[in-house]
Amino acid sequence: MQPSSRRSRSKLSPDAGFAALKQCIIARTGHAYYQDKDDLLWERVQRRLAATGLVDSTAYLERLEDTGRDEAEWEALEAEITIGETFFFRYAEQFEALKTRILPDLIARNRDRRRIRIWSAGCASGAEPYSIAIVLRNLLGDAWDDWHVSIVGTDMNAAAIAAARRAEFGRWALRSLSEGERTRYFRQASATTWLLRPAWRSAVQFERHNLLSLLDGTSPLQFTDFDLILCRNVLIYFHPEMAIRIVAALGACLVEDGWLLIGHAEPNPAFAAFLQPVNLPGTTVYRRGPVPEPTAVVVPAAFVPLLPPAPPPAARPQFAPSPPLAERSRPQSAVSAKGLDDVVEAVRVQADRGELEAAQRTCRAGLEANPTSPALHFYDGLVARALGAGDEAEAAFRKAIYLDRDFALAHHHLGLLLLDTGRVRAGRRSIGHAARIAGAMDGTVPLDQGDGMTAGALRRVARLPLTSPGRAGNAAARS
Repeated sequence: MQPSSRRSRSKLSPDAGFAALKQCIIARTGHAYYQDKDDLLWERVQRRLAATGLVDSTAYLERLEDTGRDEAEWEALEAEITIGETFFFRYAEQFEALKTRILPDLIARNRDRRRIRIWSAGCASGAEPYSIAIVLRNLLGDAWDDWHVSIVGTDMNAAAIAAARRAEFGRWALRSLSEGERTRYFRQASATTWLLRPAWRSAVQFERHNLLSLLDGTSPLQFTDFDLILCRNVLIYFHPEMAIRIVAALGACLVEDGWLLIGHAEPNPAFAAFLQPVNLPGTTVYRRGPVPEPTAVVVPAAFVPLLPPAPPPAARPQFAPSPPLAERSRPQSAVSAKGLDDVVEAVRVQADRGELEAAQRTCRAGLEANPTSPALHFYDGLVARALGAGDEAEAAFRKAIYLDRDFALAHHHLGLLLLDTGRVRAGRRSIGHAARIAGAMDGTVPLDQGDGMTAGALRRVARLPLTSPGRAGNAAARS
């Protein structure tokens, strides 16, 4: 062990061996996202240094490169550096497209053989593939048992896959569901967690998988002939040239006329060289059609991951979401030096990783420096609600609304909270406010802090609690 003073100093900035370690990590994972985010990656590496008892990046790299040792440390590191969004029915417009166009198309085209294969690539802790299973089972209804539905969720993060298999989620992951939907699809497992019911869990399997294996020929043979692939908010971690090659490889894993969904910010005109873009309300999706794949984008038979050129420096400083334990007692003035958007993103990242207490600390430190931020009060409410602190959540939502009377999602989530606590009239009134605010907007406009949800989508989501008699949970399914 080195003297404590040396270990303490090492936490302040990356050590001399960090650059080589970063190169190794990016080459292994393809995550060029970290190319210009040394502070963020270093903070995660420090967790593994503390866990392994190693003193610096050089020693840690030696351990990672020692192929005679087991893969457990790579798995632990990959679990630290991958950040997965984990809430159900994320991006309402895309799920609207799935319900009204994509999945009905798959049902119609596969009616004779009654077989559908779906892949959720980069599934994190499973909310996305389970959401697909819920929608598809609801569409098939009584015919569900007559179909062979195979949904596979994959992620390079072994810890996320283990969590996905448990199918147990906290309130944060269920924040887009009404009480009725939560009761129908889940049973409460503890005071703060819910377990997905077997009826919707049975069709989904999970495997560990690295998308780079599609490029070097090591991907398992069963990753082919899919009717639908979802790879949403995964490509943003890769260098743009790498993302093009991955999308080409994913397209080759589809059946003819199969569908590919990617994140809202990820479409690239280059994808049209090998996939057909389809514009649906609020989103662009892709299909594998009869377009021949040009040689310019053919995936090579062998691929050696190389470091892509470094992207230009970020326009604003990055906020490190999870401060090391040794630094959590530092004065919070450092938070005020960061951009407000960075603080909001830090709260989201920590909450998505299940670090709700840390997210709450970050949010409230941000509020000390930015007490009039409606967004931070909104996230303070979401996190408090996920922690089961209903009174705190209500107060936070009301502060967000006081600061921004047209904050549609703050009205909406306040309404859901009030419904959950039995205040039906007040809850419907708040949701009605949200619907009226959204109704005055162009339906295609994304809502503030809406994760891609548009005004039109919120109007549709608001209909259920506004039109259902009593509280929404009375017709819960028994599964």
